[in-house]
Amino acid sequence: MYRSKITMAWNVFKFCTALKGLGSIMILLVLGVVGVTYYAVVLANYGPNLINGGLDTLVSLAVLIPFHGLLAMLLWSYFSVVFTDPGSVPPDWRPTIDEEGGEADPLNVPEYSGVQVGDPSLSKVRICRKCNQLKPSRCHHCSVCGRCVLKMDHHCVWVVNCVGALNYKHFLLFLFYTFLETTVVTISLLPQFIAFFSDGEIPVTPSSLATTFLAFVLNLAFALSVMGFLIMHISLVASNTTTIEAYEKKTAPKWRYDLGKKKNFQQVFGTDKRYWFIPRYSEEDMRRMPELQGLEYPSNPNIDTQVFGYPSTPNH
Repeated sequence: MYRSKITMAWNVFKFCTALKGLGSIMILLVLGVVGVTYYAVVLANYGPNLINGGLDTLVSLAVLIPFHGLLAMLLWSYFSVVFTDPGSVPPDWRPTIDEEGGEADPLNVPEYSGVQVGDPSLSKVRICRKCNQLKPSRCHHCSVCGRCVLKMDHHCVWVVNCVGALNYKHFLLFLFYTFLETTVVTISLLPQFIAFFSDGEIPVTPSSLATTFLAFVLNLAFALSVMGFLIMHISLVASNTTTIEAYEKKTAPKWRYDLGKKKNFQQVFGTDKRYWFIPRYSEEDMRRMPELQGLEYPSNPNIDTQVFGYPSTPNH
């Protein structure tokens, strides 16, 4: 039995290492899909029609303008997720007075030790056994990255990075613009896809026709899959929950960080509406909203920690 546990742990470690090594391949795959799509939409179909004049030109402009705009936002959001650190625990981080008062996070209790770490006031603070360091609320250890990530949602192989406090907004925008872009491509290539099965003559080369067919199938598949993923994350944002937390709190009747849909949304996207649709935050929001930094999160005062099976402890 003991030996099987060691084998299982070793296999999981190898799997995590494999995911990390998959990184550059996934980025090339994403860029490959973008390249095939760009060739099919711009070079093979709608680009040449720009010089025809009349209705052909108007239709081409109606497709190519939103196509390029959404593609730019998609790539901006994508590389923002890839290159933005999701958030790590500062080496000198210490909990606030409220956390020192014993306000334990109800999730993943077996992962945290209640042992002393030098200061008796920190005896109830969460500790990561793998990193051997203190852990803020809503922070989880990523086995792929080998470190604790602030407000970790999941490790995404498509972006070769963890999705956490500092890049979750960018990830949601990437999903949003990917869904819009793939939907536009699917609709714009639908006439060519239907013509593929017709008996009439198609005025394009066989290679262009094959690329168009492939681009349509890929974008339709991505549009449908990303739509489901986007709907799931919209529901998570509405309840101020991460993917990990949604799995771990599925038996809890209430969630302590649920502050209402408006405030929950602002904790991810900020309060400045000018920045809602770009992968950036305003300096004002970053200065006055500590939750955007991933270290402190306000909780609902109407939800007592007793709901989760933990006795309430008065603050010091």
